[in-house]
Amino acid sequence: MSDARVPTYHLAQVNIGRTLAPLTSEQLAGFVELLEPVNALADASPGFVWRLQGEAGDATEFKLRGDELLIVNMSVWESLDELGDFVFRTMHAEVMRRRREWFERLREVYTCLWWVPEGHVPTVAEAEERLAELAADGPSPVAFTFQRPFPAPGVALPAQRSDDWLCLV
Repeated sequence: MSDARVPTYHLAQVNIGRTLAPLTSEQLAGFVELLEPVNALADASPGFVWRLQGEAGDATEFKLRGDELLIVNMSVWESLDELGDFVFRTMHAEVMRRRREWFERLREVYTCLWWVPEGHVPTVAEAEERLAELAADGPSPVAFTFQRPFPAPGVALPAQRSDDWLCLV
């Protein structure tokens, strides 16, 4: 009798943003002040697994494409619902409402979700590949969005919750 365990998947997310000024500027002071409390909230949130962080405890030191103003944020969550609750139903939502104070409006794909095997820690290079996949092919099981989610491999997507946060996207 085989004890073949069905793999468990977690949800990885990436979002990028190009700041309007360097992080050390007065213009970005409000954003920088919110990094620690929002990250602490994420760390303590139900379903949180991992987040990209450098020496300072946040991900601001990670740059993309050689652009000093382009920053990346990545995390892994146990489920789409738990990530959605954090993003849209906590203090994080207020930060998102204020993003135009600190970030340019990007014309490119700037956020992406994908499933990873439990225990896998995604890399920045992997996240860039997923963003490129989403930009090239649109939402698919390989790279998708909150608006158009896909289930984890081998799992049916649950029915939407009646208090669905998707209406906030």
